[in-house]
Amino acid sequence: MKSKILTWLVWTSAVTILCSQLVAHHGTGVSYDASKPVTFKAVVTEFHYANPHPQLFFDVTDEKGNVVHWSGEFYPNPSQLVQEGWGKRRSEAALVPGTQITITLAPSRAGAPVGAILKLLNDKGEALLGVMGAGAPPPVPPPSEQKPAEQK
Repeated sequence: MKSKILTWLVWTSAVTILCSQLVAHHGTGVSYDASKPVTFKAVVTEFHYANPHPQLFFDVTDEKGNVVHWSGEFYPNPSQLVQEGWGKRRSEAALVPGTQITITLAPSRAGAPVGAILKLLNDKGEALLGVMGAGAPPPVPPPSEQKPAEQK
C-alpha cells in the first residue's frame, strides 16, 4: 500500500511540474512600459522566427559612437504573422543581418536593453512583420499627450 501511495505522489508531482509550463505566460504589461516608447535607428544583427514570439536582435549606435546591443519581442506570434502574410521565409528575408531599420519599442521596466516591438520600419519607411496588426496594441501615449474625447 505504501509503495502505491508513493508512486502516485511521484507521478502526480511530475505531471504537475511538467504541466505548469503549459499554462505559464509572461505579462507584457508587467515587463514592458508602453507609456514610454523609445525609437531608434538600428541595424539588424539576428532574427529568430519562433514560438511563442519572434525575437529581433539589433545594434543601436548612440551619439558618442557607442554600440548597444538590443533585443525586441514581437507581439504577434508566428501563427498571427502567417495570417497577415508574414511567413517564416518572408520575415527572414525582410530582416537579414545588416538591414537598416527604425524601431519603436516599449522598453523594459527593469532598464535592460530589451523591449516589446511596437513599430518596425525598413529603410524605405515600410512597415515590417505586421507589428501594428494582429495582437499588437497601439502604444499608449503619456497622459500629457492624450487628446480629450470629442464632445457630441
